Amino acid sequence: MNNGIGIALGLLFIGTIIGAVMLTDKMSVEIPEQQVASSNGESSKEVLAYNPPSMEDVPEGPLGEAITYGYDLVNETYSVADPYVGNNLSCTSCHAGAGLDQNSSSLVGVTAVYPQYIERSGKIVTIEDRINGCMVRSMNGEKFEANSEELKAMVAYFTYISEGIPVGADIPWRNTNSMDDVPTPSVSSGEELFQQSCIACHAGDGAGTGPNTGPALWGDNSFNDGAGLARISKMAGYIKNNMPAGGEGTLTDQDSADLAAYILSQDRPEWKNHDKDWPNGSKPKDIMNKELREKVKDGTVNWDEVLSKN
Repeated sequence: MNNGIGIALGLLFIGTIIGAVMLTDKMSVEIPEQQVASSNGESSKEVLAYNPPSMEDVPEGPLGEAITYGYDLVNETYSVADPYVGNNLSCTSCHAGAGLDQNSSSLVGVTAVYPQYIERSGKIVTIEDRINGCMVRSMNGEKFEANSEELKAMVAYFTYISEGIPVGADIPWRNTNSMDDVPTPSVSSGEELFQQSCIACHAGDGAGTGPNTGPALWGDNSFNDGAGLARISKMAGYIKNNMPAGGEGTLTDQDSADLAAYILSQDRPEWKNHDKDWPNGSKPKDIMNKELREKVKDGTVNWDEVLSKN
């Protein structure tokens, strides 16, 4: 009797061990890969898909009207927001397709990254602040009033095209138009290349052929020297990634730097608040303001100093 009980208990113990092993094996097979990665301390972030909603799917009613108005303001800023614009540009001049072109400074996801700290401003900036920053710099114009229909409409449009992108997401198509290591540029080579390859869209005098076809690159109808593209590194990066139209990415770093130096050495509207930018220090040296343009013209520019990150 006692021997029978002992044998039964032994078999039960062995069965329990076998069952635990089988359960462990099953669990190891069924654990999703992202959970395994997380347990190892590795990132499980997925790459965001570029899939902004279509303007054909804009909802009806007041919200849809605001989104559509916002689209028009972005695509034809120079005419739709004429009282606020001081040149002949639109947001599309830099952000192709009203910010919907993935490869040209896309604005998809922009509302997911604001508010954020901007070194140039030295403070936390909202999406409304950022829009108005572009209005007074890139558009060389005036800010929208805080409660204006224009500002509300642009925010509505940016929110719509950013649908599905979570706050704080790593957005791979943002901040790609900058050149980290700019080669020493040649302004004369840039002028020669411009006359060979760029005048069909931007005209020989840089005045452009249209805000959305060939925007003005210098002169009264272009952006002022407080805009982001007034920096050599930003302009060279933008040219490298976006020019020429239809042949994007074919220019070398040297070509792009030469073109950037030539374009930015030409006269353009002046930003009156350079002294207020980067209030906390670390001001970049490659901002092509009037003083630097004059040095380029008289041959006294020190490109090593301009392009130095120290």
